[in-house]
Amino acid sequence: MNKLVVLAALFLFLSTAVSFETEAQILPTKLTVTVIDGLGNFVEGAEVKLYKTEADYRGSTNPAASGVSDKKGRVKFKEVQSVVYFLEVIKDDMNNNGEGVQTGPLAAKKTNKVNVVIE
Repeated sequence: MNKLVVLAALFLFLSTAVSFETEAQILPTKLTVTVIDGLGNFVEGAEVKLYKTEADYRGSTNPAASGVSDKKGRVKFKEVQSVVYFLEVIKDDMNNNGEGVQTGPLAAKKTNKVNVVIE
């Protein structure tokens, strides 16, 4: 019986250690972009595109990801790389050209947040 308890405890310990290691490996890097207008109101229906290079951003080619803002102005990107992205945000005749076009380096395995003003 003593060996059975020791084996059960060892199994529990090892499965917990593997669980923590696996969780650390599968946590994705996320980015939430919140789109607001010049008055600070949330903008629903804005198209948000992420670009990895300035050349792609300037040419509006090869977006790494894209999405449309919800009623709270948010677009959630669930799996992105921990790099700097260039942002293109457009809704009707409003955009973010010249302002807030670049994120800082995204923290790996975290949810990063960026606010973008469009006018």
